[in-house]
Amino acid sequence: MSEKTDWTFPEELQPKAGALDFDFERVLRSVVLLRAEIPEDAFTADVLGTDRVGSGIVIRPDGLVLTIGYLITEATSIWLTTVDGTVVPAHPLAYDSVTGFGLVAPLGRVSLPALEFGSAESIAVGGSAIVVSHGGRGHTLAAKLIDKREFAGYWEYLLDEALFTAPAHPHWSGAALVGMDGKLLGVGSLLVQEPVGGETIDANMFVPIDLLPPILNDLANKGRVTRTPRPWLGLSAAESQGQLVVGSLSLDTPAAKAGIKPGDRVLEVAGQRVDGLSDLLRKVWRLGPAGTEIPLTLGRGQTRSRVQVRSTDRDLMLKKPQLH
Repeated sequence: MSEKTDWTFPEELQPKAGALDFDFERVLRSVVLLRAEIPEDAFTADVLGTDRVGSGIVIRPDGLVLTIGYLITEATSIWLTTVDGTVVPAHPLAYDSVTGFGLVAPLGRVSLPALEFGSAESIAVGGSAIVVSHGGRGHTLAAKLIDKREFAGYWEYLLDEALFTAPAHPHWSGAALVGMDGKLLGVGSLLVQEPVGGETIDANMFVPIDLLPPILNDLANKGRVTRTPRPWLGLSAAESQGQLVVGSLSLDTPAAKAGIKPGDRVLEVAGQRVDGLSDLLRKVWRLGPAGTEIPLTLGRGQTRSRVQVRSTDRDLMLKKPQLH
């Protein structure tokens, strides 16, 4: 579980602390190192690994920590490390597959400042922000917002508007995107390649913090959001040369049980043509809640076929956290 932490960004890439109109040291103290251990037989172990490392962000005076959910999904053990080296065990309180957020509750005393929420609406494309990873000042990166747009993930994930920043931070998972007013704008999710000025560059995708307040009480008090679960197919698909192509499939997913195979092309949902991944997801979700049968038209080689996929609730596939 060792990790090299003695690196720093060159000074020209770090934010100029003296020029900031907020308490930069306080922001640094709000971001912690998060390590999670996941059982080898967990549903997400093969894809996400069993030893996950990233950042968490203190968002309440009681020490509640916000992170990106894939770091803590199915975790049995979590440890938080503060910027001064204090280590505290923690409990994976909640994971929301719709937004991608995760919440962690410290199991020991944590006296850290809470980072105040801002809004993604406060920053325009081209605006400045700071990416704060665990590790202190040397791990902070001055960045620009290069885009605000829809994002669709092959794991049946969709954001109407995600935030994209550059240059890319190498430790993006759970990192805090902080506005020039010192408030939290988003939580780090991915390293992506973005077209800019005729070339493709590395960038980070952040989940906007605006999605959290409406669901925070449910997540913190119940462990999940009170909403009707969406139908989940377990269908990993990506756009390729204008077609939506199925990638790898886990054996126990609804899609695999329906006979869908890697390389199949998804052509229609309920007889309606599919135009890309986001369109597929929206058409599936409109058909009903988890458990709804989803009729798909597939292309395999030169043939077309129709299958009925009995959807399920994604959360039923995951190991649930247990507080010992």
